[in-house]
Amino acid sequence: MNRAANKNKVFDHKDLLSIDELSAEDIMTVLNYAKMFEEVNERTIKKVPALRGKTVCNLFLEPSTRTRGSFELAEKRLSCDTVNAGGSASSTVKGESLVDTIKTLDSMKVDMFIVRHKYAGTPYIVSQHTNAAVIDAGDGKHQHPTQALLDLYTIWKKKGSFDGLKVGIVGDIVHSRVCGSLVPALAKLGAEVTLIAPATMLPACPEVLGAAHVTANLDEALPDLDVVYMLRIQMERLEEAPFPSLREYHLLYGLTKEREPLMKQDAIICHPGPINRGVELDSYMADGSHSVITDQVFSGVCVRMALIYLLLGGANDEISA
Repeated sequence: MNRAANKNKVFDHKDLLSIDELSAEDIMTVLNYAKMFEEVNERTIKKVPALRGKTVCNLFLEPSTRTRGSFELAEKRLSCDTVNAGGSASSTVKGESLVDTIKTLDSMKVDMFIVRHKYAGTPYIVSQHTNAAVIDAGDGKHQHPTQALLDLYTIWKKKGSFDGLKVGIVGDIVHSRVCGSLVPALAKLGAEVTLIAPATMLPACPEVLGAAHVTANLDEALPDLDVVYMLRIQMERLEEAPFPSLREYHLLYGLTKEREPLMKQDAIICHPGPINRGVELDSYMADGSHSVITDQVFSGVCVRMALIYLLLGGANDEISA
């Protein structure tokens, strides 16, 4: 029997490998469950027995603080047993293949794998060699669906609706797996997305992401935006310098105190972290009244609890326990 078979009819998925697998209704299901789990995270005792006896393996083969930490907290607060098998703790450092690693862990009757890897498509490969549920926690420049969902949850809480919402995504679009998940998700929910970046930091065909507009001028775009989503410059993925200097990038695309008057009074600022202060954002904007960056971090725990719970077939009556 498939030990990860999902009997939860409100979310009929085995894995989450891409945001493209989710309908608008699926996305809102996750957000509504995240809202339920937000209440759990506000309790003195932040734990429910919902998934007692389930085992989750965190296979993080790429560095991570926010994603890994929030997944581990989500698992513990659902009463899952957890195994951490990434980095130097994995036999992949001895030369073992990924497939053999998965087969080994799968033979221990793991119920779910959380997979983060520098190569695109790795979570899909994992899903082909296990009956356990698999969640993509970020793969190369491909996707990061749980980041997109926590961003959506943060925006939804602040704005109440996505219909007609104007969202600008600024910066390193071409290297961003966040963009690969967030832009199509926003489009499904009725938001209007503008990509804002120099030509050297855009994919060859930016329209494939599903954005409504593309521009190189941040100052012209800012007055219309309800959400300003700043992307990190991914130095580790840059094959060559896409701009003359970080100073010039900051002058043209950095969100600074001087640019604040261009923004709507109720506009919010998002960033997936970690922030390069003084590059994408100055400290005034990163820590100011528009910023919801720490809200995003908290949303990550709630959303990942919701996803693990839904994929492993949890029942509603176990949330309030």
